[in-house]
Amino acid sequence: MNKPLSKELVMDTTMLAKRLRQETSGEVMTDIASRGRYATDASIYQAMPVAVFIPKTAQDIASAIQIAAELKVPVLPRGGGTSQCGQTTGTALVIDNTKYFRNILDLNVDKGYVEVEPGMVLDHLNGSLKQHGLWYPVDVSTAAQATIGGMAGNNSCGSRSIAYGNMVHNVLGIDAWLADGQVAQFGNYANSSGAAKQLGDFVKDLAHTLRPEIEAHFPKVLRRVAGYNLDIFHPQSELPYTQDGSVNLAHLLVGSEGTLAYFKSLKLQLAPLPKHKVLGIVNFASFYKAMDSAQHIVKLGPTAVELVDRTMIDLARSNPSFKKTIETSLIDPSAQTPEAILLVEFSGESHAPLLEKLRALQELMGDLGLPGSVVAMPDAGLQKNLWEVRKAGLNIMMSLKGDGKPVSFIEDCAVPLESLAEYTQALTDVFSKYGSRGTWYAHASVGTLHVRPILDMRRDGAQKMRAIAEEASALVRKYKGAYSGEHGDGLCRGEWISWQFGPKITEALAQIKQAFDPNGLFNPGKIINPPKMDDASNFRFPPSYKVIPLQPALDWSAWNVQNNPVTEATTAPGTGGDPAQGLAKAVEMCNNNGHCRKFDADVMCPSYRVTRDEKHLTRGRANTLRLALSNQLDIHDESSPLGSDAIKEVMDLCVSCKACRRECPTGVDMAKMKIEFLAAYKKRVGHSLRDLAVAYLPKYAATISSIPLLPALLNLRNHIKPIAKLQEWVMGISAQRSLPIWKNNNFWNQKKASSHQSSPSQLLGEDGKGVVLLADTFNAYFEDENLQSAIKVLEAAGYRVHIPHKSKDKNESKINLSTKNSCSREFCCGRTYLAAGMVDEAKATLGELINHLAPYAEMGIPIIGLEPSCLFTLRDEALVMGLGESAIAVSKQAQLLEEFLAKEAKSGKLTLKLKPATQEVLFHGHCHQKSFAAVTPALELLKFIPNAQPKLIESSCCGMAGSFGYEAEHIEVSKQMAEASLLPSIRKSPDSWVVADGTSCRHQIADGTNREAVHIAKILAAHLQ
Repeated sequence: MNKPLSKELVMDTTMLAKRLRQETSGEVMTDIASRGRYATDASIYQAMPVAVFIPKTAQDIASAIQIAAELKVPVLPRGGGTSQCGQTTGTALVIDNTKYFRNILDLNVDKGYVEVEPGMVLDHLNGSLKQHGLWYPVDVSTAAQATIGGMAGNNSCGSRSIAYGNMVHNVLGIDAWLADGQVAQFGNYANSSGAAKQLGDFVKDLAHTLRPEIEAHFPKVLRRVAGYNLDIFHPQSELPYTQDGSVNLAHLLVGSEGTLAYFKSLKLQLAPLPKHKVLGIVNFASFYKAMDSAQHIVKLGPTAVELVDRTMIDLARSNPSFKKTIETSLIDPSAQTPEAILLVEFSGESHAPLLEKLRALQELMGDLGLPGSVVAMPDAGLQKNLWEVRKAGLNIMMSLKGDGKPVSFIEDCAVPLESLAEYTQALTDVFSKYGSRGTWYAHASVGTLHVRPILDMRRDGAQKMRAIAEEASALVRKYKGAYSGEHGDGLCRGEWISWQFGPKITEALAQIKQAFDPNGLFNPGKIINPPKMDDASNFRFPPSYKVIPLQPALDWSAWNVQNNPVTEATTAPGTGGDPAQGLAKAVEMCNNNGHCRKFDADVMCPSYRVTRDEKHLTRGRANTLRLALSNQLDIHDESSPLGSDAIKEVMDLCVSCKACRRECPTGVDMAKMKIEFLAAYKKRVGHSLRDLAVAYLPKYAATISSIPLLPALLNLRNHIKPIAKLQEWVMGISAQRSLPIWKNNNFWNQKKASSHQSSPSQLLGEDGKGVVLLADTFNAYFEDENLQSAIKVLEAAGYRVHIPHKSKDKNESKINLSTKNSCSREFCCGRTYLAAGMVDEAKATLGELINHLAPYAEMGIPIIGLEPSCLFTLRDEALVMGLGESAIAVSKQAQLLEEFLAKEAKSGKLTLKLKPATQEVLFHGHCHQKSFAAVTPALELLKFIPNAQPKLIESSCCGMAGSFGYEAEHIEVSKQMAEASLLPSIRKSPDSWVVADGTSCRHQIADGTNREAVHIAKILAAHLQ
């Protein structure tokens, strides 16, 4: 796939790794899987690193630069790896700053500056600054994962550059290692000294000599990030580099993409955090009109004017995470989708003047012939949600299934505002000429619109990319714009630097590179002597890319499609030509945007949050899977790439939380991919005693409960340490964990189990108030009080309840007579089997349940579950296990207790009398609840308890994840996940109810805080009048 390393470089790699391990305290990785995880960024390119180095200290970096120089190995600094143009890919020693090199070194609130290490993430920095009323205002859409070092290397801009400028306008100084290993301080030129001054003098002489060329060739628009900032001595941008006209040598490094020096620390200019913001969303029936209006809107003094086009709106509406939010921006959500919307933000110290600005916007649009086209949004919460959708714009766009993908190569050309409408129309015609179409979004305020035509890089995409780029460049020149306006040069725009600046300036840039980096070892091939943008040897998916044929355990045919680059319509499932039956195409949906590196209030990605390792990240796992499925890893067992040790390493800490299913903008579903891994891996190595104990729990639970004194005997394990230690030694179940408590008196041997039996017609009745309540293994055998409470609540609300009971079901009894080895005594969702990779057993178990539930579902009877992981199996895995139309029917009726009751309440059908709460109520959402948007209904339902005022605990995964938290090798990671926010939040409220629907969540809370957490059914039952 990539050019092989020369023998000499391979030898140097061995010596490089040896010396790094001996002379530094950092982490060194040379195996092909680890290097492969750093071979890509969010571009279309891939280049295998020589080695990967994770420094722990500044001295580690200094030593690594010195060692690499002596061995003549290139050095490539890396932040979040979210570059759009291939800046962070290269055959080099890749040094990842993000794990350790991410601290605030100095903060001066009075003078408004902060000094940070380059691995600091923008959102983390702004989170620290918020308490001081300050922020760093270069607000890129990837703020949750973009690092300050990467942003400076790229000269990032963000949505509010019209008010705050680009990265270069907000950097006060940079301390950096030079190629010879010395640290130079780049700041105010007048006060500079040493190496920085010498280099500054050299650049100054070049700039003075080339002043006519600079004035002739440097674009005058704000957004211009190509090449080096040779114009710092004669600024050409409409916004000068400094307010006082001084020269700052740090600005020469901003935008240099790691080719001149390695950043040690950056001093940043901060801005006061706006106290108030308002948003006006202008709806347009014409895209051209939207573009033409931007030049008039900016005269009102907004802090941002952002575009979202119709395709983006439709994609957002099709994503459950974004649908409700994007529709708040529309004049009429039920009408035809507008061709475009402009998000116009005003901010300031007082709210009233901003409302006046909104009225001025409405008047302006009326004057422009569009009265009633503005949605006023003064509410801060609604604004925040809408900005999150806008920030996800690029990744929403990348969620298109099929080999054709929106490709980044001309997506940030910048033109003057007065030419924006004509430019976008002309470029749309170019796309049409080559059989494609672009989706437009982003910075209308500064004439930089992101657009990516849909191209298939495995077939004719490279040729079309070249042709479109040639015509786009002619348009940029015609409208006096900048070819590289925000996302840098990298591999896709490096060759256009000479086109933009001419031969003399191009030669001057090469001289600057030579002065800074005489041996050319800092990120070679970027800016200076770049390759052709369409060199197929650098592509992630070149024409030679091939997938290994295999038969997956689950049905991935929905991903096995192709698309139409104009209409974006996809072909029928299963027609995409994937030798892996759709699994490879599902894996390839990861475009490396790095959104899984975030640390916000959502869930994704729990394992990365505690390790900060690329391999324990959705992106890292997807890249490893892609490399394995395309035979790019050194896998000895070629018959099972999914079951290899390389895949085991990345899947080890995946807790199957399903967060990526919802939160990943491109829909990478790692939980299902882990099932594929487990099925292949366990087939290769066999199942352990612990695997079998977990998997077959639904089968033997009834036996244990039925034998007198056996439950009490087994429960001794929780009280006698030697027994727990013995179990850990024999089975690998941590002695630090208590286990669920066995009972003789479980749900199934009580009268209620057999008394709640009805046929579908009996249950539905004339009033339609019948429901099916699932008695899952956990709540039936270990916490039957939850089932009792649910029955109590449902009956109090007037519902008839049917509980599926296999021994009472005549049809199931007949089926079981012909089944030699039934996988469960009672109906079960098969979740425990899936956790052990036993897909056939899971399918058999789930199939029995589906067969029983289908007649009820077909009559529209709600199917209610208490345990989220079990219930959502019916809405998720059941649909990809070949269970047919019955599974689809059941999935449409399957819902948690709170989803059902909240829905009934909204429609005015719920009559439930509840006593006032006397304690605070905290709610912890199960990961699968969050994945299926079932947390909001839970909070809505808890609000029915008078005075409850439930509060959601903002946390990622609790860390138990079924059996994960019981496993001896995972106990510490499990605890770290819980301690990140969940357990500390509970400890802060010692007198509150703690509500958690997941049985494993409740167990983690009990073990970690010595507090009882209850199911929502239990708190509702406790408050019944």
